[in-house]
Amino acid sequence: MIIPPNMLDPDTLVRLIEDFVTREGTDNGDDTPLETRVQRVRHALDKGVAVIVFDPLSEQCQLMLKHDVPRELLEEAGDK
Repeated sequence: MIIPPNMLDPDTLVRLIEDFVTREGTDNGDDTPLETRVQRVRHALDKGVAVIVFDPLSEQCQLMLKHDVPRELLEEAGDK
């Protein structure tokens, strides 16, 4: 299921984004400050380029580029 960013507590959203941008394999040698990387992801979420996907089976959230999200999840969320 897709979770709109505005449905999360602001602190929870920041922690989710920080977890994503600091995860091993996501920095690719990027020395950009954490705050800048968080702002970039937040901007992508605000523009709808990225989405938050919650998997109820694993009870995990992940950030994904919208074009990588399975079509059925987008249709379920009413976003085609």
